[in-house]
Amino acid sequence: MIPVLPVAVPDYVAADFSEETWWLTLIKAVFIIVFLILNVLLALWVERRGLGRMQTRPGPNVAGPFGLLQAIADAGKLLFKEDIWTKRSDKFLYFLAPVIAAFCAFSVYAVIPMGPNVSMFGRSTPLQLADMPVATLYILAITSLGLYGIVLGGWSTHSTLPLYGAVRSSAQVISYELSMGLALVSVFIMAGSMSTSQIVASQASVWWAVALLPAFIVYCISAVGEVNRLPFDLPEAEGELVAGHMTEYSSMKFAWYYLSEYVNMLNVSAVATTMFFGGWHAPWPLSHVEMLNSGWWGMLWFFLKVWFFMFLMIWTRATLLRIRYDQFMQFGWKRLIPVALGWVIIVSLLRGVTSWVSVGLPTVFAVILGLFIVIMFVMWMGDRSAERRAQTEAQAQLASEAAPFDPMADGYPVPPLPGQVLPPSPRAGRAPIAATVSASTTGTASKEDSDE
Repeated sequence: MIPVLPVAVPDYVAADFSEETWWLTLIKAVFIIVFLILNVLLALWVERRGLGRMQTRPGPNVAGPFGLLQAIADAGKLLFKEDIWTKRSDKFLYFLAPVIAAFCAFSVYAVIPMGPNVSMFGRSTPLQLADMPVATLYILAITSLGLYGIVLGGWSTHSTLPLYGAVRSSAQVISYELSMGLALVSVFIMAGSMSTSQIVASQASVWWAVALLPAFIVYCISAVGEVNRLPFDLPEAEGELVAGHMTEYSSMKFAWYYLSEYVNMLNVSAVATTMFFGGWHAPWPLSHVEMLNSGWWGMLWFFLKVWFFMFLMIWTRATLLRIRYDQFMQFGWKRLIPVALGWVIIVSLLRGVTSWVSVGLPTVFAVILGLFIVIMFVMWMGDRSAERRAQTEAQAQLASEAAPFDPMADGYPVPPLPGQVLPPSPRAGRAPIAATVSASTTGTASKEDSDE
């Protein structure tokens, strides 16, 4: 038998909660809530001003200097707006749905490390509310639970368009959570832990966004789909569903949904920072300066990295158009999930090879990444050629077997399908005759005018 060597789990320096007290936990919990609310206000201002600049228009510039008080004015308007309760709705679930959405959105940051251990009121405590060996699974679970806020919001109103938006959202979140979870699995394999603080500590030398580039790209795309942002905001497609699951909501119930949407943007940005961008570690080459890579400086780097991803989502909204729902689902199931699954298999093999053979990790990563890119390119080219062949064969078959097409068979005009040919128009034969008669009439009239 071939002996199986155990894979050594790296012993990273993680967060130390040995001196934690209940009042320190309370302070950090209140700070997280205030931090998220202030960042939502900032996000509203940055998005509106940023979109305005990208689309050559001013953006908000009346409420306060540079429009800084526009978000506060909107919050006041929603607070004092008439609170509508629809007649046919399930009153309890109608009220509970936005509460669930907001509660789940605010709960994700509980396990996000914003910095290393610092001295606070004479005690050493990490800049993190809590941590556990399966902290990342907690994040995935709480984001899945937040889906109930959207589904119940659409179903409890007993209205058609909100229900359509809720059903779309459930299918969308389930599909893109699979690719997101698979993208994170490769991080678990390389870090040897699901603890968020240990994953951040494992990136002290190299960020997983560099070493696990395909997983990072899959996560970024899936995160945009997870938070229903353009070009993936299908549950709230204004052209079809008015406002999706929020159509029948107003006042503060609508504000809770609106708030949870932007908090979820901060959540996926914080998870991307934690899993792939080194967390609170300073970027290279500043990471070699001990003072800049420790203490309270970690919160600054964490904040800047989170806002880097926030700006990417704002930039995407200003640049791309909404895609069709069938294109969106096909992209998730036929592109992202196979790529993420294939990368997980490659990383697993890589982890096994490095445990048997003493090969430098950067060298192995470069070889595997090159092979992965080549394989994906060959698969993409083969898929495109197969689609073109199938489309050509289908068109030829339809053209050869096309039955006479009657566009008025059901009493109203119907456009032809691919391969069907419209019958000749009854007006087609009359057009030359009408032209001849018109010409002869014109000629006779001109002759009579000349005789006169």
